[in-house]
Amino acid sequence: MRQVGRIQDWNDDKGFGFAVPHGGGPKVFVHISAFQFGSNRPKNGDLISYDLSTDDRGRPRATNTRFAGQRIETKSAPTRLPRKALGLIAMAIIGSLAALHKIPWLVAGTYALVSGLSYLAYALDKSSAEHSSRRTPESTLHFLDLIGGWPGALIAQQQFRHKTVKTSFQTTFWLTVIINIALVGWLVSSGTIERFVA
Repeated sequence: MRQVGRIQDWNDDKGFGFAVPHGGGPKVFVHISAFQFGSNRPKNGDLISYDLSTDDRGRPRATNTRFAGQRIETKSAPTRLPRKALGLIAMAIIGSLAALHKIPWLVAGTYALVSGLSYLAYALDKSSAEHSSRRTPESTLHFLDLIGGWPGALIAQQQFRHKTVKTSFQTTFWLTVIINIALVGWLVSSGTIERFVA
């Protein structure tokens, strides 16, 4: 049965807060990932409906959360290429460029390694957010993206539904992607990398 409550103590930076049930009872933990993809950011006082669940410690937790009056999204064909697909396509292109000797294998290997680290960093941060434990600083995530981890970050962002709604984070993220591509492109075209690995 759906429950109704109001958002209270919302921490937008950390992406969680609580719902005060209309029928009384203990406050219910609400995480940003519980909201329908593409929803607005919650704020204190928002009326929501949710399914009541519990976390691994038996504490009440909201799932399948929607704002009051929000239309239920149907599974229609996506209008944009999913982030996960973008990340996989990027890695395939990087691997193909290395196979065609357009970029050194060192560059492709670095992208693969740092993307793996970036994926793990996002996974750990998502887990920390859900358990209210110590978070991975956003600066660390952005640094990994900047040095080549952005394909792994794209995959993680969609898989874990993490950091996809926060506008300031996404603006900085895409800026790091552009800077990384531009810098690596210049290093390859100028022959700087070839001289370094020769």
